[in-house]
Amino acid sequence: MAWEVVLWLVVFFVVVGLLGIVVYQLMSLSDLEFDFINPYDSSSRVNMLVIPEFTIQGGLCLLFLFTGHWFMFLLSVPLVYYHVQLYSSGRHLLDVTEIFNLLNGEKKYRMIKLGYYLVLFFIVIYRMLWAVMEEDI
Repeated sequence: MAWEVVLWLVVFFVVVGLLGIVVYQLMSLSDLEFDFINPYDSSSRVNMLVIPEFTIQGGLCLLFLFTGHWFMFLLSVPLVYYHVQLYSSGRHLLDVTEIFNLLNGEKKYRMIKLGYYLVLFFIVIYRMLWAVMEEDI
């Protein structure tokens, strides 16, 4: 099996994992909005996945850089830069006391990330199929 196909399979599963993380965060925020869980539980559920998501997205960006997939790297850099800015300013975690004031903004932010990851998902599927067809497996 060629390395290009393996690369796109790995990227596919990573992007599926990122989609799952963002959907879980959105579900936690929606549960809070509809008063199914308390603010502490909601913020702790979201906060426990923030650093892993940032790390996985950064690793994916570096993977694209090191393998020479410049379009995918340039597509990933803005989100990684935004994540670094959030982390360095200390605004990456949700505050339990301010969660109701920030709820709509946080949901919009995660919906935008969900759309970004969906676009990335479809591009990865296309590139994976293209790599399989080129290798004639």
